[in-house]
Amino acid sequence: MKVFKNATVYVDGKGLKKCTVTFDDTIQSIGRKGKGEEIELPKNAIVLPGFIDQHVHGAGGADGMDGTVEDIAIIAETLAKEGTTSFLVTTMTQSKENILKAMNSVKDYRAAAKKEGARVVGIHLEGPFINAAHKGAQPLEYVAAPDVAVFDEYNEASGNAIKIVSLAPEIDGAETLIKHLCEKGVVASIGHTGAKFKDVENAVAAGAKNVTHTYNAQSALHHREIGVVGSAMLINELNCELIADTIHVSVPAMRLLVKNKFTDKISLITDAMRAKGIPDGESELGGQKVFVKGGEARLADGTLAGSVLRMNKAIENVVTKVGVPFEQAVEYATINPARLLGIDNEVGSIKVGKRADFVVINDKYEVLLTVRDGEVIYKA
Repeated sequence: MKVFKNATVYVDGKGLKKCTVTFDDTIQSIGRKGKGEEIELPKNAIVLPGFIDQHVHGAGGADGMDGTVEDIAIIAETLAKEGTTSFLVTTMTQSKENILKAMNSVKDYRAAAKKEGARVVGIHLEGPFINAAHKGAQPLEYVAAPDVAVFDEYNEASGNAIKIVSLAPEIDGAETLIKHLCEKGVVASIGHTGAKFKDVENAVAAGAKNVTHTYNAQSALHHREIGVVGSAMLINELNCELIADTIHVSVPAMRLLVKNKFTDKISLITDAMRAKGIPDGESELGGQKVFVKGGEARLADGTLAGSVLRMNKAIENVVTKVGVPFEQAVEYATINPARLLGIDNEVGSIKVGKRADFVVINDKYEVLLTVRDGEVIYKA
């Protein structure tokens, strides 16, 4: 048994409070007293639920599309350094052979039940069912039409680990796939799309629940056609992913989104690629050269190619630059993605019975300690 004694803790339903948290692999008690091995924390420490990144491609020089257990392990251990305890290995538009390889590697990694690094809770299949005109940094030659049989092939290869599928709802076959995903308990996410309001409305009626990296690689808001961006703000059922690096989305645009969405309908994501956590320079994404400099990752033509954002930095940005209250910003990275993925009974908040997943930060948003299932997976 371990104990955070008389610490500042973000307790589910009660906000920040001074208390003692006792835990083994799950949280045993939250109150004034607790017995166990005390984990000493500095006075400016804040104990938060472990962060959940539902959209991250890579980190530490590794990418989910590399298709090996070893590369996933590198990503998992790198993400632990920023307080992330759960994540979705995110793929991209590629050949069927490469996507199947990535699916199999996630299946093998999860079967190995590794204790080091953040937990892989599944896969975010970003593409290939997208609109070529809004491909962003996705390779054009591998864009494919929505196909239920192809999705099923990928999902079977993954051990039924796919949790989110990003797709363009205006493409023929998308509505059928969205309904199929809904039946399978998989989140259909509107992304890399030129959809108009009616397309989005129909997708939501079919079961779509999420918008992939809101504002990026999608039809913009216009006063005669509100597109995906306007629809994301207007339709309450849609959860909105947000890359809060101030590069992919400007601060005023973030403020606009926050003003127009319920607090439980925004998920902070990093959308990070393999260059996160390593020095600036030339990198790679889906067989394309990426150049990383000053926190920006771009293709040779200037297209943004994922990010090198850390989740703790994303929270800092939405608090200090966007003006979001601290506790609300924390929920953007914890309970909101947990609810979307249907894992909020296990993770996403500090509550008795849930997994002992914590991140401890200081008043400068620096990660001091990351705990997963009661074991320290990172210490600064």
